[in-house]
Amino acid sequence: MRAIIPVAGIGTRLRPHTFTTPKVLLNVAGKPILAHIIESLINIGINKATIITGYMGDRVMDFVYKKYPGLDVRFVHQEETLGLGHAIWTARKSFAGEPLLIILGDTIFDVDLSFLYNHKCNSLGVKEVSDPRRFGIVIKNKEGKIEKLIEKPENPISNSAIVGIYYIHNSTALNFALEELINNNIRTRGEFQLTDALQIMIDKGEYFDTFQVDGWYDCGKPETLLSTNQFLLNKINTTTSIEGSVIIPPSFISPKAKVENSIIGPYASIADEAIVKDTIIRNSIVSYGAQVYSSLLDESIIGNEAYVNGLFQKLNVGDSSTLDYSKLI
Repeated sequence: MRAIIPVAGIGTRLRPHTFTTPKVLLNVAGKPILAHIIESLINIGINKATIITGYMGDRVMDFVYKKYPGLDVRFVHQEETLGLGHAIWTARKSFAGEPLLIILGDTIFDVDLSFLYNHKCNSLGVKEVSDPRRFGIVIKNKEGKIEKLIEKPENPISNSAIVGIYYIHNSTALNFALEELINNNIRTRGEFQLTDALQIMIDKGEYFDTFQVDGWYDCGKPETLLSTNQFLLNKINTTTSIEGSVIIPPSFISPKAKVENSIIGPYASIADEAIVKDTIIRNSIVSYGAQVYSSLLDESIIGNEAYVNGLFQKLNVGDSSTLDYSKLI
């Protein structure tokens, strides 16, 4: 089985962080989003992946090659972000008839996917949602077979949303459907949608069913990144003790970070090479190499190698930024 991970998006909703860092390399619970995804795949025995890059793709490549040297990985560059269907079409030469597991690069999931090794039909991960208009939805018959897929319907007749995990047992049929989509310029909302390609497969007789994904965590906005951080910290449940500081679980502090005379947690993650001193941090992410002094942070995201001193508020600070109010207090 091969994993397909599209990560070409710019991540405009996560600015200023994504001005300097690809969205999938933003830190959550002590490591990048992409690391959580890849390690989840490796844990169920998937060691082949195609990663579709775009914005700052060289950064993604460098990270994966250095962090996962044993992964059989191919990188495909998507020149224009013309939709998820276009992204998978761009990667079509990297798979040849083998089963595929397509996972969106800004989503962390909590579901055991090992059953797919014995699953002999195409299957989509779904979750019941309160507002289906924001998602692609599935409509099934009484036997559980998917009859129709609708992308972001104005008047939804189902609240069963596709959550960004797609198992394609017949990738050859997907390839033909993608070709039809691109060659005939079939677009929805101006983009080539994967759901439209899957509908072509269904119309040609391909069987699709669903599997439930209750643990599905979006990393596309600051507030959802922080809520995903909370979920992962609850799951990791690490216990850390640092002399002279109070650590309130659940929290994550890298062994390579330095914390002095501070109160950390709950729901705080401190990444490698970060320095925190004389500070209270809760429900926040402090990224690689950041320095935080004499501050109180809540619901904050501090970017890589940022410097914060003497602040008592909610912050969203990009990489290599400096905020120094120490002379004013």
